[in-house]
Parts: sequence; structure tokens; C-alpha cells
Amino acid sequence: MAKIAAGFLLCLLGVAVAQQAGTNQIEGAPRMSLKECTAAGGCVESQRAVTLDANWRWVHNTDGYRNCYLDDSTWDPEFCPDGATCAKNCAVEAITSAQYENSYGIKEAPDGLELKFVSQTKTGSNFGSRVYMMDGEDNYMMFKLKNREFSMDVNVGSLPCGLNGAVYFVEMDEFGGAGKHGNNKAGAKYGTGYCDAQCPHDVKFINGEANSHKWNSTSNPPIGHYGACCMEMDIWEANSMATAFTPHPCNTVGVEKCEGVKCGDTETGGRYSG
Repeated sequence: MAKIAAGFLLCLLGVAVAQQAGTNQIEGAPRMSLKECTAAGGCVESQRAVTLDANWRWVHNTDGYRNCYLDDSTWDPEFCPDGATCAKNCAVEAITSAQYENSYGIKEAPDGLELKFVSQTKTGSNFGSRVYMMDGEDNYMMFKLKNREFSMDVNVGSLPCGLNGAVYFVEMDEFGGAGKHGNNKAGAKYGTGYCDAQCPHDVKFINGEANSHKWNSTSNPPIGHYGACCMEMDIWEANSMATAFTPHPCNTVGVEKCEGVKCGDTETGGRYSG
């Protein structure tokens, strides 16, 4: 199965990237059910859209169809000479309903969502996904869980040892950073603003700028100089053989663009030194 943000996040880990909003396609996000219950009133069910993280999406120049991110590993220097210019020149594109299922392996299931780890297309393969539950068209679902219960059902029968499905909360901005950072016009609808407690360096846009400085295209996955840090609460990480429940506290508030040892920079000690 799946990642969830302080907007709700479902994921199978396994990624395309930008900050302007593309207009070549219409977003066709799948939907899943959410039940909110009280002792007095019982349960009220609603259907919530989920959106794919921006790191998996096609990123192209704003007035055309040329890739800003080439061969799934490098930035086009014409559009991306630096992070701020790249965010102005490049747009993250919408995903149609057919593409969600056929290209990314994400489709609606009874009362929920089905995520495939590998999806084969005519142009190649997609590995993994990371999706967020929405609360309207432009903002993530923000879960307020103090003194409340959170539960879910997950079928991991076909998730073998060596793969990881996850459902977790991270301290992302409700609007994906749109409105806070001038070059981020895409926002939550396009899956922007990811962060977690491992300060991931493979996030291609952080706080409205491309993470292109000192981009290492030979790393697997390719990574930039900066990381995107925030608190993380892993509700469920599992496969058919094992499961884990892990809090990752931080002394930060919200998304922090970081560098150096405290950020787990590979140049100064590695991911876990942060």
C-alpha cells in the first residue's frame, strides 16, 4: 500500500519535478474515503482526492514541452542555471486520471486506494509513489489527532520482504508552500512542499527554488546540496513480514531548508549524522 502529510500521506518508495503550475493537462486525482467518527454522532464518510508528489511529475519549460529535468538525473542548464531561475522557468504538470493508474500505478479501490510499486509504460518504468490526501483543491488535509484515534486497514499480502509501504504524518505546509515562497505557484494541488525527519536531499524543489546547487546526478537517487527537514510520525511502515511504528521528533518548526552536518549532508558525514 502506501505516505500521509500533516496533510495525509501514503506511499510506496521508489521519481520527474517544478514550481510553476502546468496547464497542458487537467488534474485527474483519484479519491478515497475518510470516515470521521464521534461517540455521540457516529461516523460521517467523505470522499477525498489524493495528489501525487511533485518529485514524480513531469517538469517542463513554462511556455513549451521541453524537459527541465533531463534523463531523470540532471537539470537543463538553459532553464536552470540556478535554483531561483529554474523555479521561474519550469512548470510541474498535472496528471490525468488515466496516467495516475497506467503510468504511476495509483487507482481507486473499494473505500481506499491501491498503489503498485512498478508500473510499465511505452516510455519506461515508474517505481514507487508518494501521495497526499487533500482537503479541497488547493490544500492538504491537516489531521488534528490529539486525544483522538486514527485507524486504517492495509492489505500487504503482495508486499514482500525488501519493499516498504508507509503511512505517516510530516509537518508540511498546508498549501505546499504556495503563497509563502514567491516562485511556488503550483502548491498542494501539484504535490509540492515535501519534507521529513531524514532531511531528504532528493527533493527537487525546496521553498520555491530548485535544489540544483551541487546536484549529484550519479547518486542513487540523484541529490542536491540542500535537504528539506521537518518532524515526522511514522504511523505504519511495513511489508508482509514486518511492521514498525516510529516517531522522528525535531527541534524545528515547519519545513526547514538545511545544509551541513545537522542536515545529514553526504559531503559532511552522511544521512544519519543529522
